[in-house]
Amino acid sequence: MNDLDGKHIVLGLTGGIACYKAAELCRSLIKAGATVQVVMTEAAAQFITPVTMQALSNRPVYGSQWDDREPNNMAHINLSREADAILIAPCSADFMAKLLHGRADDLLSLMCLARPIESVPLLVAPAMNREMWAHPATQRNLAQLTADGATVLGVGSGFQACGETGDGRMLEPEELLHDVIAFFQPKLLAGRRVLVTAGPTYEAIDPVRGITNLSSGKMGFAIARAAQEAGAQVTLVAGPVSLPTPRGVTRMDVRSAQDMLQAVQAQVQLSDIFVATAAVADWRPANPADQKIKKDGSGNTPGLSFVENPDILAGVAQSARARNGELFCVGFAAESQDLQANAQAKRERKGVPLLVGNIGPATFGQDDNALLLVDAQGVTDIPRASKLELARKLIAEIATRTRAKGQK
Repeated sequence: MNDLDGKHIVLGLTGGIACYKAAELCRSLIKAGATVQVVMTEAAAQFITPVTMQALSNRPVYGSQWDDREPNNMAHINLSREADAILIAPCSADFMAKLLHGRADDLLSLMCLARPIESVPLLVAPAMNREMWAHPATQRNLAQLTADGATVLGVGSGFQACGETGDGRMLEPEELLHDVIAFFQPKLLAGRRVLVTAGPTYEAIDPVRGITNLSSGKMGFAIARAAQEAGAQVTLVAGPVSLPTPRGVTRMDVRSAQDMLQAVQAQVQLSDIFVATAAVADWRPANPADQKIKKDGSGNTPGLSFVENPDILAGVAQSARARNGELFCVGFAAESQDLQANAQAKRERKGVPLLVGNIGPATFGQDDNALLLVDAQGVTDIPRASKLELARKLIAEIATRTRAKGQK
């Protein structure tokens, strides 16, 4: 199942060089399962042709309120009533001003004014020169559009077509796609603060060698994304992985278990929910060497001694905030055998209300997984699916459980 299956998006294009990005955005929306109806202003057609957008959307492009293809000659009514959302990308400074004042002198602005506000949301992706973006008039317009109920998706920063550098670029198609998908996700954790750990830790033996594990971090990153989609303010503490940071998530990179512990301790007091997805090393070398340990030809292995790493999850679960119900803790168990028995024992040992079990060798590095939810009432299987789909289901479970506990 695709993220936007069953959604019909009206994609509005206004004048600006960022129209070239609308072509990729249109295809991305369709690949995600949406149907797309393109509506262009006269200015937009100076930057990209209707023929291009028609070929990409597989639908005729609309550009005039006098288009007689509609039997009732009311394209502004018909197109808006069919939409699940109207997305203006790019949205120029001029068109933002039109929206603000309720002007309706072309099809796109007329359609936006005529849309049923309660059922057809308006999403705006601004695109303009950095000085235009920073101008007080533009910022006032942005604030008022938001107050009027529009969702402003923000801008990117960087090199602009005019040769200047700064804020005002339209977000990239991949970023906009993520924001549209997130918009449609239920806001089950709105107002909550979620702390997630992800990935492995790395425990140094010497400057070039260390102890780690095969965790890719994909599950933890998917959970961070799903929590952000659900409306939460998310902090992600990530071990050494090369995954991109999910949109809207604050990321803290760490290396060792002790680094992760310090990062968690600094953030957990600000959190309502703690999801410990990271595969933290159980032990670390007691005395890491300052220089690379060399072979001496004797056949003897270097003498290494180990100490146990701190149990981050157990420590957080025993904190005063967790005991008072102010912090909901979720643990993960990556096992190689006897998943149910080991996961149940680990939940009791850690003292957490919910523990998520999986078979490590079957999930490390993969894009899909199967989960076992373990709580005081028993176990629940979540069948194999993409890690993002599983993450969304887990977030829904957490939302239900925290509501049942009356957590604010």
